[in-house]
Amino acid sequence: MNTSASAWTGRLRARRVARGSVIEWAARAGLAARGVIYLLVGALALRIGFGDTNEQADRGGALEELSKQPFGAVLLWALGIGLVGMALWRLSEALFGSVGRDGRSARKRLLATVRFAFYVFVAYSVLSFAVSRDQSDSGSSDQQSRDATARALEIPAGQWLVAAAGIGIVVAGGWIGVRAVLRKYHDELRLGQMSRRTRQVVDVTGVAGGAARGLVFAVAGVFAVRAAIDYEPDQAKGLDDTLRTFVDTPLGPWLLVCVAAGLVLFGVFSFAMARWRRV
Repeated sequence: MNTSASAWTGRLRARRVARGSVIEWAARAGLAARGVIYLLVGALALRIGFGDTNEQADRGGALEELSKQPFGAVLLWALGIGLVGMALWRLSEALFGSVGRDGRSARKRLLATVRFAFYVFVAYSVLSFAVSRDQSDSGSSDQQSRDATARALEIPAGQWLVAAAGIGIVVAGGWIGVRAVLRKYHDELRLGQMSRRTRQVVDVTGVAGGAARGLVFAVAGVFAVRAAIDYEPDQAKGLDDTLRTFVDTPLGPWLLVCVAAGLVLFGVFSFAMARWRRV
């Protein structure tokens, strides 16, 4: 009986280790894939800031740019599979909890569920692009935002829903930026495995990159609120239009250049997370 129980315990432990290894691989592949997207979007935004391109500085533009590279099809499929890994990791966090003291809290599980749904959509769009190699399938983020806003405004209490969503995005952007500035990501990293120099580089990319990412989210949310107030779907902006609005500020294209550089840094930070994040 004891032998049987020990064998069962051993098999159960082996399954947990195997599942943990799969989830860890999925998380690290997903974080690396996120890094690739932010690097490409940031690079496209930099080119827009310097007046060198009319391409979209969003996911669709990033996929189009990636498809032009040698072995573009392979790179697109690798990116899509990595994002599937990200979705699976977030699903595991929603079901089983995440690392950390409050990893099993309802708030963390709800946040993981939202992230899971988001990355399912992103992975689907990337894989659809990989299949068709047609940018229209991935869709302009600007057109997607306008279409979604128009549909939402047509339903009962649509204005309130769009306004609430916009406010939620603004809050999320502020939360992302503040957490980055306060270096809350330290709680998720295996800092003991980093050298002093590596930690300094990670902090530069994490703070600057997270602040830029949060700013973009917050500005996009403001446009969604304006669309709800004016009952005008065209007021809503996707990532590309949101980035281009920075050119219209008193700082001109230099603000866009700074934000774009921040997005590039966030891409680098995502690679650091893929290497050193606790999963």
